[in-house]
Amino acid sequence: MADFADIIGQKQMIDHLQNALRTGKASHAYIITGEKESGKEFIARIFAKTLMCSDRHEDYGLIEPCHKCHSCIQADSASNPDIITVTHEKPNTISVDEIRAICDDVVIKPYVGPYKIYIFPDGEKMNIQAQNALLKTLEEPPSYVVMLILTDNLDVFLPTILSRCVVLPMKPAPDEDIKHFLMKEYHTPDYRADLCVSFARGNVGKAILLSQNEDFERMRKQTFSLLQKISRKELHEILDLVKEIETPQDESGNAENVDKKEVISDFLDMLLFFFRDVLVYKATESDGGLIFAGDLSYIRDTAEKCTFEGLNSIVELISKTRRRIQVNVNPDIAVEMLMIGIKDNMK
Repeated sequence: MADFADIIGQKQMIDHLQNALRTGKASHAYIITGEKESGKEFIARIFAKTLMCSDRHEDYGLIEPCHKCHSCIQADSASNPDIITVTHEKPNTISVDEIRAICDDVVIKPYVGPYKIYIFPDGEKMNIQAQNALLKTLEEPPSYVVMLILTDNLDVFLPTILSRCVVLPMKPAPDEDIKHFLMKEYHTPDYRADLCVSFARGNVGKAILLSQNEDFERMRKQTFSLLQKISRKELHEILDLVKEIETPQDESGNAENVDKKEVISDFLDMLLFFFRDVLVYKATESDGGLIFAGDLSYIRDTAEKCTFEGLNSIVELISKTRRRIQVNVNPDIAVEMLMIGIKDNMK
């Protein structure tokens, strides 16, 4: 039973939505934009539930749902007939026919509540035809309709769609707030919370996933093992170790179904934060402020092997590898070039 008070960061967005609740002037359409797992749907559902609540109250300056009325109970069980989640059959596309069905449904008045709310968890998957079909409803929406379109890619939307919606961007949440949340709600140890926060970069949902993800801990151990061996291994052996890191397995030894680009991104982050730690330790000979402070022996050994020039070269190579992958260079080739560079600078 989440409240606005449970949202971490996002003050500007909360203020906007609270003003809509306080004045009774909710927009007919919002686009909430932010990274995957950043909490867009969490916020949308709190707003929808509060809009529909029949006994809202103010608590510490925030208008909150009561969690007790019939509407709230239905919202919590995902059975409120006036809060509709827009689904789609094809995994990567919301078709024009699916949007036309929504547009036909819009004209039917709410069953019990003051609003009829449509939540689009994958708004960026609407194709151009679907967006044009939705545009007609956005131009002349019934007074009771509120659409909450969630997306991690604002660029795919037509200018005419954007001009008819209130766009609310997610902001990175403060690191200390995320750390406190992980330690309080998920009992994450201090050192693990620091690591998750560093990797999440203000994304609360990602921090939660990392704190609960054993694959993340496995990657950390495998990455450090690779770095310990890299100077004495042949390139083909190094690449075999990298492949193991990029291909997590379940308890039965079968490859897990994962997004390879996301795994590589986490691997590059792991390398980047590690070598930054090595640079800090080499300069200060102190473990203060290190992300991987629990792995001081690895950091100390690497600092002894590498020059400042070599470490700076490695950090630049990691950043360059990320840029190459972003412009669609083959990830395997990009990572292979990175491993050659790291090996050359750790002799």
